[in-house]
Amino acid sequence: MTDEAPPPATHDLGGAPRFRCTAVEPDDEAPPDEFGKRVDALRQILGRSGLMTVDEMRRCIEAIPEPEYHALGYYERWLRGISALMVEKGVVQAEKLR
Repeated sequence: MTDEAPPPATHDLGGAPRFRCTAVEPDDEAPPDEFGKRVDALRQILGRSGLMTVDEMRRCIEAIPEPEYHALGYYERWLRGISALMVEKGVVQAEKLR
């Protein structure tokens, strides 16, 4: 076992100046667009049916290669992670997702 910390993952942006957040006012509403709502509904359905957990989805999102990760929007990352997980679990074939 080593005492060295692992290198930061793609999603690990803490302290990176180009990714600093701007303040959000508590009463600002930013609901997801229709695509985001559908992806979130899919996540909820798959979670409630026991086909996936949020932790599994997060693992798949964090495994997206860095160039792709930064090119995708928030809910696009979710969908990419969900898709990868469903293929991994044999729920759907990768060819059917293309």
